[in-house]
Amino acid sequence: MTSRAATSIAVRAPAKLNLFLAVGPPAEDGYHALTTVFLAVSMFDTVTVSHVRARTGLRLAVSGPDSAAVPADASNLAWRAAVLLAQRSGIDADADIAIDKQIPVAAGLAGGSADAAATLVALDGLWGTALDRGQLAELAAELGSDVPFSLHGHVALGTGRGDRLSAVLARGRTDWVLGIARTGLSTPVVYAELDRLRAQRDLPSDGDPAGVLTALRQGDPELLSGALTNDLAVAALSLRPDLRRALRVGEEAGALGQLISGSGPTVAYLARDAEHAITVAARLSAEGLFASVRVASGPAPGARFARSAR
Repeated sequence: MTSRAATSIAVRAPAKLNLFLAVGPPAEDGYHALTTVFLAVSMFDTVTVSHVRARTGLRLAVSGPDSAAVPADASNLAWRAAVLLAQRSGIDADADIAIDKQIPVAAGLAGGSADAAATLVALDGLWGTALDRGQLAELAAELGSDVPFSLHGHVALGTGRGDRLSAVLARGRTDWVLGIARTGLSTPVVYAELDRLRAQRDLPSDGDPAGVLTALRQGDPELLSGALTNDLAVAALSLRPDLRRALRVGEEAGALGQLISGSGPTVAYLARDAEHAITVAARLSAEGLFASVRVASGPAPGARFARSAR
């Protein structure tokens, strides 16, 4: 075990949008093959880790608007990340972990994955395990399909379960308005609903992300608006028919395009630029459909150090 150099380290990690998401049928292990284009956006959770004093083991605390909905025990993905890193490094899992939760829970924005990625980076620094980014990514993939992208950030093409990443060239930035629903959706439930619907009828799926990749490469939000795709949208709409109104409202508010983010129920509205995003956000807020409406932009960096103290 290497020496511990810091007493407290904070790392922040971003929310994500799936600009393109094609979902294959479930394999024997129950997982679905994915082709997705991830975009990290400027909404962050911050994980602060510090040394345990006169005590052994892990302790987890969660703060923020949705903290009551987040477990503070071994079922939390950040806790599991700490245990996995300690086991692989042959050290004791001793740390206080504090999560400042600003990414909404069960919103299709990968907030839990962001927490796990931030925990891996923070504890690697706190414990002095000195893993490189590739080794951390291997651990991230064991924790969940979105966790590697939370480490990577920016823009990436994901295949396999979404954990095999290739960097994507994106010119400029894209501006978004995020409509945060009052209640969340469970990702496993949404996938199960997609399987149920596909068993009843043929649902088309476009497995080619070329349109999104071209639009990002050209930095053209108008072109991007016509390429946004999410196979899970039909399942999310089946479970939450109220989201149909949320999608229509975006068009009425002047958004270039809109899509349900990941497994939902967050709706992401694409704007021309930052000023346009503020205008769209104001119109959406006035509709009263959402618990909150937020403005964000991408691409944002992956899990990165925010501060440390010695």
